[in-house]
Amino acid sequence: MSHDAAKLNLDRRRLLQQAGLLTAGLTVTAFAVERPVDVYADDGPPTAAPAMRHATLPDALDAVAAGATAPALPAAGVIALNRMGFGPRPGDLDAFNQLGADDAARLAAYVEEQLNPAAIDDSACDAIIAGYNFATLDKPLATLWQDHVKAEGISWTERTQPVREVERATLLRAVFSKRQLTEVLADFWHNHFNVYGWDYWSAPVWVHYDRDVIRGNMFGRFYDMLVAVAQSPAMLYYLDNQSNSGGNPNENYARELFELHTLGAENYFGVVPLQIGSDGSFQHPAPKDENGRPLLYVDADVYGATTCFTGWRVDSDTGQFAFDAGAHFPYQKLVLGQAIPDSQGIQDGYDVLRLLANHPGTARHVARKLCRRLISDTPSEAVVQAAADTFLQHKDSPDQLTQVVRTILLSDEFKGTWGEKIKRPFEFCASAMRATATDFTPEDHFFWRYNNIGQPLFQWHPPNGFPDFKEDWSSTMPMLQRWRFVNWLLGWKYADSDEYRLRFSHPPAYKTPIDIVDYWSYVLLGRTLPDPERLPIIEFMAYGRSISAELPADQIDERLRYMVGLILVSPSFQWR
Repeated sequence: MSHDAAKLNLDRRRLLQQAGLLTAGLTVTAFAVERPVDVYADDGPPTAAPAMRHATLPDALDAVAAGATAPALPAAGVIALNRMGFGPRPGDLDAFNQLGADDAARLAAYVEEQLNPAAIDDSACDAIIAGYNFATLDKPLATLWQDHVKAEGISWTERTQPVREVERATLLRAVFSKRQLTEVLADFWHNHFNVYGWDYWSAPVWVHYDRDVIRGNMFGRFYDMLVAVAQSPAMLYYLDNQSNSGGNPNENYARELFELHTLGAENYFGVVPLQIGSDGSFQHPAPKDENGRPLLYVDADVYGATTCFTGWRVDSDTGQFAFDAGAHFPYQKLVLGQAIPDSQGIQDGYDVLRLLANHPGTARHVARKLCRRLISDTPSEAVVQAAADTFLQHKDSPDQLTQVVRTILLSDEFKGTWGEKIKRPFEFCASAMRATATDFTPEDHFFWRYNNIGQPLFQWHPPNGFPDFKEDWSSTMPMLQRWRFVNWLLGWKYADSDEYRLRFSHPPAYKTPIDIVDYWSYVLLGRTLPDPERLPIIEFMAYGRSISAELPADQIDERLRYMVGLILVSPSFQWR
């Protein structure tokens, strides 16, 4: 083995060793460090960037030994770009800071900008996507069905081409699009209305599900979104409503409609039968509001809704939604205490969807999930209720969901909360590539590595979507795979070339380990690392030298790439 190759292997081993120490801070509140004698000799303040000076190093070391604390609240730009998007690209924080005189004004302006994505010039991202010559992204549903379902002799590769191209376009948008909130909300709603995208029936129509059903409704009215989801071929096949008929009911879709899409399990009253009133009518057993509307649902509501959706079908010739009156159960049903008249046909299903869309339990359930995605794992009841109130106040507005998201993003809790969520794998990978301005291309070998991290796009089999709590993503294996991804990303080169896809241009003014680490912390995070994470990376960069001494250029060049990797796997980079 050559000397250079041996050094490379050593650096990669040290990268993983240091990453293990740093990322342990996500689950361990403190770690001890041994104070070196000579390495930390104080040679005076750094001259390259005096504004980045910190407390004296002995004091900082004492703080490390005493244990790490919860992450400090960063500036509004860091919060906004990491939670309304997939993290800043170089220059994004500067652009954010130009939006107003103070953080409150900047955040308000950025929220309005992101809530009006059509007004954002995203032509650069559009050009990148156009350069891949994707063949399916503009096809209407009828064409997708003819080309990828009905065509004779179609291969599996051709059948799955739509979902494969949406997968790649989704990652490209996450990395390059200026419409970052759009991409965050598309990810949220795909999880809320989860469908396994690589199935025999969903894969060929995935462009329609992503473009027309999810993205086409996520800034609009929730009822319209419910209808679009219920009538999409992807959902009709995924939850078996395609086979739901009056003579052979299938409750899969109706149950998930209640438990996941609308009221949520939090509003389930249990297996309680309907009661018989003094007049012989059926009475709902759950507590009721002032208007007599049941506040919770029971299994009988699911069964009633199941019969309302009998006959909802996919036309096997066109892929479009169709209603089969012959398969519909035509008699009266009872759902949430309301009688659904007989002989209504397709209107039965619309009535159920409207009942659920306008229910206060649905408002709270959807609001809570949005707050969990955009603020913290455990948002306060105050912000959840504020968002739910907006949901109900604007139930008939064409921009209902926009209004709800605005309420959440402009809340005090949004701008006053940090470090109560970590990035899921998709967010982590996108943010790492955005922070480093990676020349990203969605090639197969990228997905071989990305999928190992635990969140392959559109590949969650159960209907509940990928989990959205930090405990689900902070255990050993997800973190190990993040280290591996970063290690691979640092060494990712162009095919048949020694040129890296990650290019690092280091300003020559920053020469000491302290200044180098602090500079790149600002570049990648928009802030300085806390000392429990910062000091081990400084030591790594010093490699036995004084941390205040200027490093030779060759040592900076040799270690810079791996130092960037340590920042990417630090706890601070995981928070959002």
